[in-house]
Amino acid sequence: MTIEHVEINKPKRNEVLVRTRVSGLCHSDLHFMEGKYPTPVPAVLGHEAAGVVEEVGEDVTHVKPGDHVITCLSVFCGHCEFCVTGHQTICSNTAIKMPPGKAKRLRWKGEHLNQFLNLSSFAEQMLVHENAVVKIREDMPLDLAALLGCGVLTGYGSVVHSARLEPGTIVAVLGCGGVGLSTIHAAHLAGAARIIAIDIDANKLQMAKIFGATDNMDAKDPDMVAKIIEMTQGGVH
Repeated sequence: MTIEHVEINKPKRNEVLVRTRVSGLCHSDLHFMEGKYPTPVPAVLGHEAAGVVEEVGEDVTHVKPGDHVITCLSVFCGHCEFCVTGHQTICSNTAIKMPPGKAKRLRWKGEHLNQFLNLSSFAEQMLVHENAVVKIREDMPLDLAALLGCGVLTGYGSVVHSARLEPGTIVAVLGCGGVGLSTIHAAHLAGAARIIAIDIDANKLQMAKIFGATDNMDAKDPDMVAKIIEMTQGGVH
């Protein structure tokens, strides 16, 4: 990773130029930095961010200059088969959800520079499709809002979309980092009757209670599984 001067295009149709205020460092960013996940290089990484809209292109309707926004790594077109049936995360329009290496928005030393996940938030500005940002309230701190773009939604999505948690459910969450805490909070919002937080860090377990956990469990306890089965009278849902 190096700090470089790069060029960024002006917003075209349906594009938004955002002044980056905060960018989170997601663990997947680290995987790309280490080469564990493939992506075209050179590239500007980063995908979990918040900022302020500076300029908009033609036909942009969702946001205007001055709006506070967060980024969304699952950009969507809004009118393909998947989008109109409520599955925007698997949008099939590659003109909007461009594959790695296809976006032509950045240049470095006069040559093409790859945009990461159609965002590239490790920079002072981001040029993105309008469906890659979501407007937020201006009184929300941007350093907290940035986490909504990836970590929070990963936890929330695991509860609402993957597990489809129903009210009254008993839940166990292994690991209380950013995603785990978001999972706990989403389970609380979804009406879980009991939420067991599991971690090796006492501070994280204490934080889990604030996010909605009803019980804590030390992951280093060799009898952890047996204890959870006993305390839930048969196991979690």
